[in-house]
Amino acid sequence: MAYAALVRADVAVVGLGSMGSAVAYRLAVGGLRVVGLDRFSPPHGRGEHAGGSRIIRTAYMEGPEYVPLVRRAYELWHELESATGETLLTNTGGLMLGRPDTLPVAGALATARAHGLAHEVLDAAEVRRRFPAFAPDDDEIGVFDETTGLVRPERAIAAHLRLAAAAGAELRTGVAVEGWSATDTGVTVTTRDGEVHADALVLAPGSWSPGLTRLVVPMRVERRVQHYWRVEGHGIGELPVWIWQAGSRIAYGLPTVDGETKGAFHDGAEEVDPDAGAAAASAAEIDEMRGWLRDRLPGLAAAPYLGSKPCLYTLTPDGHFVLGWHPEQPRVVVACGFSGHGFKFAPVVGEIIVDMLTAGGTAYDIGLFEPARVVEAST
Repeated sequence: MAYAALVRADVAVVGLGSMGSAVAYRLAVGGLRVVGLDRFSPPHGRGEHAGGSRIIRTAYMEGPEYVPLVRRAYELWHELESATGETLLTNTGGLMLGRPDTLPVAGALATARAHGLAHEVLDAAEVRRRFPAFAPDDDEIGVFDETTGLVRPERAIAAHLRLAAAAGAELRTGVAVEGWSATDTGVTVTTRDGEVHADALVLAPGSWSPGLTRLVVPMRVERRVQHYWRVEGHGIGELPVWIWQAGSRIAYGLPTVDGETKGAFHDGAEEVDPDAGAAAASAAEIDEMRGWLRDRLPGLAAAPYLGSKPCLYTLTPDGHFVLGWHPEQPRVVVACGFSGHGFKFAPVVGEIIVDMLTAGGTAYDIGLFEPARVVEAST
């Protein structure tokens, strides 16, 4: 579909998926003129948000710096539910499993203790008693966080976009962005359908970040596969969200949602071209997932297999996000490289970016995500 160029907007947003949809919504309800651009029609299956559910957790294994952000994210998800009348966030409880020195266990414990978060440490026998679906080894333990839950990503993105459009945002889907430029007076975004001009630019292009952001960052786009089974006794209230490290592999799963119980590996190494998309699970990958589950969640491993959905992780070298002002362009904010654990933060990322654009900064400490730190680390 061809569009006429927009002569001037306050902010152009490139990418309307997880983060871009939240940014567009918050800009529009704040009274700013916003145009959003996406090569597809979000929500879609070509990014990190595909698959029906994403985990939200407070005892954050990736570091205590995330806790203030995830606390605010919980509040904003509930605000979005109130604004739409939809259920987007569901509490399930969460269990981090593995030997005491593994990332899910040690990381969650360190964060919980740093922030005084309520949590329980369960030995293997107690894990098996409380949650009979799990079969940990005797030297494994679990860290239980009752605040953990799941967010429905496709519903959430659609809700953000509906509210953004209702508030006056111009959302252009099916429009591929080819490039952008910035001067002291504004930015220009070049698309196949013409140019868009604005005072400022937000780059949230997901898997297309390595090419579009023009950061010297060795971001990799990797394929991950989510697997689904139909199984009894794994519903909400029976099975918590779980993340489990055994050896070098980390897997995760969620209780039954809409008749499907999810399990997947969080790690991988298959780099993909986002333009080509990602394939569904191969027979060998299904067998590998079943094999990993067989001694740990045997009921899930033996259940009827329903199918798979791929998603794409855009990974930074240190696994932390890229969020902040572009190091070379003061009119450009970058939100990318969410490394497979960013979706839960979408509404607070939107809030942060709007504060940056309207007030010049944010009250949140986002130094961990400074784009310049990634540039320096990659040179």
